[in-house]
Amino acid sequence: QVQLVESGGALVQAGGSLRLSCAASGRTLSRYGMGWFRQAPGKEREFVAANTWSGDYTAYADSVKGRFTISRDNAKSTVYLQMSSLKPEDTAVYSCAAVFGRPVSTPRLYSYWGQGTQVTVSS
Repeated sequence: QVQLVESGGALVQAGGSLRLSCAASGRTLSRYGMGWFRQAPGKEREFVAANTWSGDYTAYADSVKGRFTISRDNAKSTVYLQMSSLKPEDTAVYSCAAVFGRPVSTPRLYSYWGQGTQVTVSS
């Protein structure tokens, strides 16, 4: 059982930066891969980034590569998504998720989800 809580969403201007946090709790967290996803109104949920607690795997969607950075603090059981050079098209509800084993990019394969945090990038 894993519990996830996102925070850090806000209204920012285009070109700005924002750091999202995902606080995780539960037993055997190291067995789970962590992912960030986003969903805009009327659109499918899409993969953003993923990593592992060991740091041996990191992946990004092409749309955010070079602008977003996923990281973690194992002592705090927290995964971060540092977002820079934000664009209006980045506007979405951002959610973190956990999948048993290796992280993947398909949302339906993730077992646990946070409640989501709203990121709005103004023009």
